Amino acid sequence: MSDTYQHPTALGDVAARQLANATKTVPQMPSITPRWLARLLPWTPVEAGIYRLNKVKDASAVTVECSGRDERELPKTFVDYIENPREYMLSAVNTVVDIHTRVSDLYSSPYNQIGEQLRLAIESVKEHQERELLVNKEYGLLASVAPQHRIPTRVAGTGPTPDDLDELLTHVWKEPGFFLAHPRTIAAFGRECTRRGVPPPTATLHGSPVLTWRGVPLVPCDKVPVQNGKSSILLLRTGESRQGVVGLYQPNLPGEQSPGLSVRFMDIDNRAIASYLVSLYCSLAVLTDDALAVLENVELEKYHDYKPEYR
Repeated sequence: MSDTYQHPTALGDVAARQLANATKTVPQMPSITPRWLARLLPWTPVEAGIYRLNKVKDASAVTVECSGRDERELPKTFVDYIENPREYMLSAVNTVVDIHTRVSDLYSSPYNQIGEQLRLAIESVKEHQERELLVNKEYGLLASVAPQHRIPTRVAGTGPTPDDLDELLTHVWKEPGFFLAHPRTIAAFGRECTRRGVPPPTATLHGSPVLTWRGVPLVPCDKVPVQNGKSSILLLRTGESRQGVVGLYQPNLPGEQSPGLSVRFMDIDNRAIASYLVSLYCSLAVLTDDALAVLENVELEKYHDYKPEYR
């Protein structure tokens, strides 16, 4: 039986699409994350980009005593301060967004091309900011942990166990805020809990489910480094009033879009390309040593056989 061409009797799909408007989305970028660290940190405004962290020189030198029921002389004391306190300088995360004026003039419906270019650039800047809050060699969390608060896993070559997280809690026991770990590390902790029959409870954090341990949430962050199948778990106490960890930003910037972030129009060159400067100024300070601890060299690739035992 031979194929016989039949003349169409109705309008076809290809031709019909010429009159239809497709529903469009804004550009989707998979590198965007919830950025829990930047979201959960309390942010402190600073002047002139400088934050001076004053500390007591020797808390044990402050003399107090319980007075008796007599007229004995009361102790005299004073609280001395460190004479050369550390000063944190804000660092900048910058980029310049270029867009041809022809593109922004002709192709800005239904979505504004300049607005979308700037939105995606700002998302990338904020992702880089969170990475710097973790790994920056001057102020990042991993570089700011005091030596006495760096601990290894209880058993070398194992995943993060409930015992390990309990040990972290002994270092940051005053109002701990949250654990911070790579999603793979949290999965490894879940496997260790399953092995021991103590599945960690789940809580809701800003509308998203997260695991918890001893009531403290395990917050995922893909900026925590993973090297050779090993990573770290941090535990933070946050807030200036708690002598914890605080983020720092510069307020009242020209062209401010959000705290510490500004967008400024620069120029249109002789090729009709418009340039916009995106700048974000930030840093981080650990107010006291016991506000931050880290569990190091956590094994991520340890798996277990969960087959039931028959007796």
